[in-house]
Amino acid sequence: MIIRIMGEGQYDVNNVDQDLLQKYDNQVEAAVAAGDEQAARTALSALHDYVTGNGQPVADDYLGSSEAVIPFVDATLAEIAELLTGEGFIPDPA
Repeated sequence: MIIRIMGEGQYDVNNVDQDLLQKYDNQVEAAVAAGDEQAARTALSALHDYVTGNGQPVADDYLGSSEAVIPFVDATLAEIAELLTGEGFIPDPA
């Protein structure tokens, strides 16, 4: 799966712990649902750090699409909520 982090680039997360990736994604979704901007930013920062720290950067000339888009880490609650789907940022595993 390729994840785009807005303003930073794309990361291949096929070889990361998918359960942990989902955990971070679910934390963002729960904080947004609760309307807690500080918790949403904290959770988004943890998700960002996990993706950038464990995913493999995708080459700048890669022309394929991203399966998920994550906002920049200092996004507002409204900006975060705008990108959420019914499954968070990252589709739930089948």
